[in-house]
Amino acid sequence: MITIQGKGVSAGIGIGPLYYYRRVTTTITRREVEDTDAEWQRFKDAQATAIEQLGVLAEKAREEAGDEAAMLFETHQMMAEDLDYEEAIEASIKEEKLNAEASVSDVAAQFAEMFASMDDAYMQARAADVRDVSSRILGILSGVVQGGIASDEPVLLASDDLAPSETIQLDKSKILGFITSGGSGSSHTAILARTMGIPAIVGVGDVFKPEYEGRTVAVDGSTGAVVIDPDEETLDHMLKLREEQLNLQKMLEELRGQPNITKDGKSVRVYCNIGSPEDVAAVLKNDGGGIGLFRSEFLYLNSKTYPTEDEQFEAYKKVLSDMDGREVVIRTCDVGADKQIDYFDLPKEENPAMGMRALRISLSRPDFFRTQLRALYRASAFGKLGIMFPMVTSVWEVREAKKMCERVKSELKEEGIPYSEQVEIGIMIETPAAVFVSDRLAKEVDFFSCGTNDLTQYTLACDRQNNDLGRFYDPHHPALLRALKIVADNAHKNGCWIGICGELGADLKLTETFLAIGIDELSVSPSAVLPLRNAIRSVDTRESADRILSELANDYQAL
Repeated sequence: MITIQGKGVSAGIGIGPLYYYRRVTTTITRREVEDTDAEWQRFKDAQATAIEQLGVLAEKAREEAGDEAAMLFETHQMMAEDLDYEEAIEASIKEEKLNAEASVSDVAAQFAEMFASMDDAYMQARAADVRDVSSRILGILSGVVQGGIASDEPVLLASDDLAPSETIQLDKSKILGFITSGGSGSSHTAILARTMGIPAIVGVGDVFKPEYEGRTVAVDGSTGAVVIDPDEETLDHMLKLREEQLNLQKMLEELRGQPNITKDGKSVRVYCNIGSPEDVAAVLKNDGGGIGLFRSEFLYLNSKTYPTEDEQFEAYKKVLSDMDGREVVIRTCDVGADKQIDYFDLPKEENPAMGMRALRISLSRPDFFRTQLRALYRASAFGKLGIMFPMVTSVWEVREAKKMCERVKSELKEEGIPYSEQVEIGIMIETPAAVFVSDRLAKEVDFFSCGTNDLTQYTLACDRQNNDLGRFYDPHHPALLRALKIVADNAHKNGCWIGICGELGADLKLTETFLAIGIDELSVSPSAVLPLRNAIRSVDTRESADRILSELANDYQAL
């Protein structure tokens, strides 16, 4: 028996034979071409085919794993037709007279090296994307079809890492789990594995040997344990864990339609995070009580130009109508930082996470902001809407945003366009500045929603995109939990409700702490609703509140 420790990034137990993912390699031949126009057309045809294939993969990803997974492929579509990328390939073909395969290969290497050398972790990650897109185009030019799994039985798939296109094309009925030598909790493999409910372990390093293939392996996606040739005792333990997980899932199904109430009668709203109108089906299927975060930026990310007022209105209207009176909180456009869009023409920044992003863009571009707010208020006539502003640091920002809301409402009233007067206004708490002035901010708004991903990043000075930081990026850090307590207290003193819409909302290890702090709402991915409901119903805040609050006050490091 051989035990290997990696990082568990998608919970679940997988037991079966080990199989190494095999890529079909494309041999690049270099030759001079005389008819450069014909060679350029060869590339353009392959490029068009690649974009079409990526569109199909995006729809497949949306069906299997949701809108965020689909966005990976839509981003690749944009990269495939990036003007700089295309012009570099055209120059190679027409000026250097190189064949299309060699030109794509050279430009891919050049762009990947350029991205990898950048200081920004988000831009470094684009190196893998440009290689993946270029590999697809090369495969089409060469007539090579990427393979899947040449096995008749389900397997545990081992690889260095998997590109999103490789992951989504795999036959899921043959996947018992993923094991990768590299990667992180935010890698494409981890994200897709979680959304598809497949156990996954990353970061095991170069420990697998060729002779391991075909041998029985057991993995625990919660702990990161990989056991090759498990002995009888270990195998029995893993099988028992798997049975417990299956029983838990059956039990969770019985919670559909049940209230989110603690043992001592405290009610908590459990809402969902979504990225597109199509995601509402998953919210309703998983019994979400409302939508605590609709990431409106996906409307912009999925468009080649600014979406019009009517296009936005139709999207917001659909979500509100489909939710049939349940609360829907829509965040105004949150681009910049790790979500860059070419047509926004944002300046290059040394530190984009702290640069022109989110509400800062909206306030700096009033016509752009006004268009979105008009669409939101028009849609408010069709349901219960909350509007939320991201990346707030100062009271004046909120007041400026509210002035624009009043201006838009006046315009709509003059035009005779219906809207609701009951729209709640809220802000994201995701900066230390917002925490420290939350007492004043609470006087300006109806609710707070804590974006714990960015709040952790800014509080701990840890880049959330940097996979090398490991244990330094600690979302359970006492400083973060104390910050949430400060914000909750200030919200309640001023009549605001407070929610959490970051990843921590679904962290069941912290559910009891959040309830003790006074969190009123938790907004999570649709698949996390029932497990969270189960955790809430098992808590008795009368027994835990005093203890947890004392631990926070005394800097209890075990948290």
